[in-house]
Amino acid sequence: MADVLKSLNLLESLKESIEKNNISDIKDAVEDMLISRINIAVVGERGAEKAQFINSLRGLGVEDEGAALCPSASAQEELAVFLNPKHPDFRLWDLPMISSDPSFDPGNYIDRYKILRYNAMIITFTQSPSSNLVAVWREARSLQKDTLYFALLASEKDTEKTLEAKKKASLEALKAEGVSQPCVSFLVRPSALEKLDFPKLLEVMKGDLPEIRAHALLLALPTFSSTVVAQKREAFKALGWAAASLSAGVSAIPVPLVASMVDASVAVRILTKAQISLCLDDESVERLARQRGVEPNKLKGLRTCLLSFEVSKSEVKRRLLVAEKENSTTTTKLVELAMPHHARSVSRSFTVMLQAINSAIDDMSADADKIVAVATGISQCTTLATKE
Repeated sequence: MADVLKSLNLLESLKESIEKNNISDIKDAVEDMLISRINIAVVGERGAEKAQFINSLRGLGVEDEGAALCPSASAQEELAVFLNPKHPDFRLWDLPMISSDPSFDPGNYIDRYKILRYNAMIITFTQSPSSNLVAVWREARSLQKDTLYFALLASEKDTEKTLEAKKKASLEALKAEGVSQPCVSFLVRPSALEKLDFPKLLEVMKGDLPEIRAHALLLALPTFSSTVVAQKREAFKALGWAAASLSAGVSAIPVPLVASMVDASVAVRILTKAQISLCLDDESVERLARQRGVEPNKLKGLRTCLLSFEVSKSEVKRRLLVAEKENSTTTTKLVELAMPHHARSVSRSFTVMLQAINSAIDDMSADADKIVAVATGISQCTTLATKE
């Protein structure tokens, strides 16, 4: 595959692909952004906090099918994998706890559980990290594994005072073990990812991961804050650029109706993924309501965009038609910026597709933002305020 996916800033690469009429590269770009895999290992004692953390990363509660349980259903030395029911390409690997035995060999642990194959590893603990936990981190670092993080998991009984004391003690323990990078340690409340340090952890992980993996992680996580909603909105708009470029490339081929069929099919796939990623489907909304103690109908009633309820081909086609009618009022500046000079003959299809997807993503994100604000009880920071 051509090197189209060096970053999610696809504009320049897509310009070149359109210029060469290299549609296969653009198709690959769209496919890789729609189906992108990420595997994260979670290390630490299999207690209630770790189970809840794994569940929260998948948007599940302990009562949901497939949830991680405490005590664990897996044997102590057995590897367990947890799929995301909405995003099967996002996998969380529950690695067995690290022994406190002085004879523990971190190299054997890394080899046995194939630590280096995961995109990232989060080392969890509930008090202070043990010497052996740090030894695994240090050994993995020596093998050029950089996406490693410590997470101090808060319990439901912890108060602000006890959490502050625990965080201070854990940082001192890490420093005593020679870990001079405090940015790798985060305080996380498993039941409420929007609180404490998890947003910081997410930002650090996204910066450390290859961009296509960071994209996959972002889209698979539940929408636990308005910031995450806004980030997902921008990610889907990047995907919209790729889809619009594909539409433009196909439009350059003189085959009747091909462009319109591709436009509708690709747009349906993108917006279906957006609905799931933004947690707008009935099942996700009901689950969130249950977890946050909110009446489900209250959250469902916040959805005003038809695509938030169901992504139907008829609604997508309607939006494409509206965008086409409005195309005459669209300025040419966007087209000139986005398209190579001698490819502007296909700019109409590009602009229509981009406008239809962008408006749909804005509407769906606005619904997601309202739901998150009510569910978390946090003042709404609407995604519309961050529109370009």
